[in-house]
Amino acid sequence: MPDLSHHHAVVTGGGTGIGAAIARDLLGAGARVTIMGRRREVLDACVASLPGLRAVPVDVTDEASVETAMAAAREAGPVTILVNNAGAAETAPLARTSTDLWQRMLAVNLTGTFLCTRAVLADVIAAPGGRIVNVASTSGLKGYAYTGAYAAAKHGVIGLTRTLALELAKTTATANAVCPGFADTDLVDRSLDNVMAKTGLSRADALQQFVRDNPQQRLVTPEEVAATVLWLCDPLSHSINGQAIAVAGGEVM
Repeated sequence: MPDLSHHHAVVTGGGTGIGAAIARDLLGAGARVTIMGRRREVLDACVASLPGLRAVPVDVTDEASVETAMAAAREAGPVTILVNNAGAAETAPLARTSTDLWQRMLAVNLTGTFLCTRAVLADVIAAPGGRIVNVASTSGLKGYAYTGAYAAAKHGVIGLTRTLALELAKTTATANAVCPGFADTDLVDRSLDNVMAKTGLSRADALQQFVRDNPQQRLVTPEEVAATVLWLCDPLSHSINGQAIAVAGGEVM
């Protein structure tokens, strides 16, 4: 377990699933942790289950909301670790992908990552061992049918990460992306429900569609993703910079 007691971490999308698991690990490593998300009741429930957390509501797609939220977070000190985990996934064949769906996927997955990163970048650079970790997706490394808008946004997140890593290379800060495959989260649960409703498949058969590219034939756990994020935040991981690390059971990218 790294010693992160000198850090203040912000985790967006931190109230459930992967975000909550990341917050738990960072807290366990001694960091002060602020979770952010749109739904106050979800944030409050997470705080109640993990004493020591702080919660600040935010809409990562809105510049003013991000600036206000990061200012509130700084009441606990400069933000020296940022985990951009907020995201959403909607699917449709490209021919039926509306402009609104396209813009929603870019806004929450890519623009939100940009806005939050820009808002805390000076803090991250100034801190010894500052870290930015972007939770992308295997969709940012390869294509999947019917995920055009989401995949484009996550490819953008990886491109942004690699560019930022070069800009940070002469500092003590790093920027990396973690790319989970299909994970055991509420987001995937909702996607399974959607597939079942559209195709008439059973839950077991729908799940098989999700895990067929994973050689381990299973969903990734939030804890596995969180462990990867924690490793990237370790001071000994300073040479890991600009990487897009797949957490996907050996799936070929």
